[in-house]
Amino acid sequence: MTPSERSALIESYGAAWSQLKSTLSDLPKEMWTFKPAPNRWSVHEIIVHLADSEVNSYVRCRCLIAEPDKLIMAYDQDQWATRLRYHDQSTDDALELFRCLRQSSYKLLKTLPEETWKNTIMHPEIGTMAFEYWLQIYAGHIPGHISQMRGNLAAWKNK
Repeated sequence: MTPSERSALIESYGAAWSQLKSTLSDLPKEMWTFKPAPNRWSVHEIIVHLADSEVNSYVRCRCLIAEPDKLIMAYDQDQWATRLRYHDQSTDDALELFRCLRQSSYKLLKTLPEETWKNTIMHPEIGTMAFEYWLQIYAGHIPGHISQMRGNLAAWKNK
């Protein structure tokens, strides 16, 4: 990845909050708890997942910078959703947590020297995770879930 391509990806990563807020403003609150299928997440669950995922992303980013080659933690997102009872958690709190963490990492990413982008960490399921791969994953994470939320809206309207 060239520095120019990376910069564009960093800007995409940084735009996630505004994209998420814009999408949520288009979704009626009364459909946020709707699940299109028993094994699918509601918008409410997706929002809480985004906060939990961002916490992990935040730590991984800092490990990539400060402790390259460190073994990081994997987590089972479905177990987190079930055992942490995502429907009982506040979407307002989750959104604020996501916003703060994403903004902090975005600002940090824009300041990194070129050599830092060569760093890796060890993921127990993926193996060696390069910093640029981490950026690709998390730059695409919100757009992927926005698509899922829009799918939930379409299913809710057609129920």
